[in-house]
Amino acid sequence: MPSSGFSGSLTGPKVDVAIDMGHPLLNITVDGFLKIGTVAATRAAAEDAYYAVKKGSISSHNFEQTLKKMCKEGAYWGTVAGVYVGAEYGVERIRGRRDWKNAMIGGAVAGAVISAATSSNKDRILVDAITGGAIATAAEFINYLT
Repeated sequence: MPSSGFSGSLTGPKVDVAIDMGHPLLNITVDGFLKIGTVAATRAAAEDAYYAVKKGSISSHNFEQTLKKMCKEGAYWGTVAGVYVGAEYGVERIRGRRDWKNAMIGGAVAGAVISAATSSNKDRILVDAITGGAIATAAEFINYLT
């Protein structure tokens, strides 16, 4: 039976958390979800903090709305990242290669899955799949340059 574990470290500005779910696909998917979900929640908190400072006051209602927005944004973008890295890893394992094509397929799958979950318009799903594949491929090419 698979076991799971949790470990973490903090050295300098980098925080590294590893969660062992018992399978590499699950590990990389959960890692992507947590990292990008945290970034999205932090972005939502920073945005709302800016508006609170600009307005000059904060109420319990605003604070509650900020927490809800943080959870919603974190879950949404964490899911997008988890689907993407999981699909890319799966394609890499199936193809036996690590290249830009894995990113393209992973991005297309993530775009299509997330779009299908939020829309039933077939044209919108196709456009989102193409967009996801294009963005992931561009990011991979830019990553090769640096």
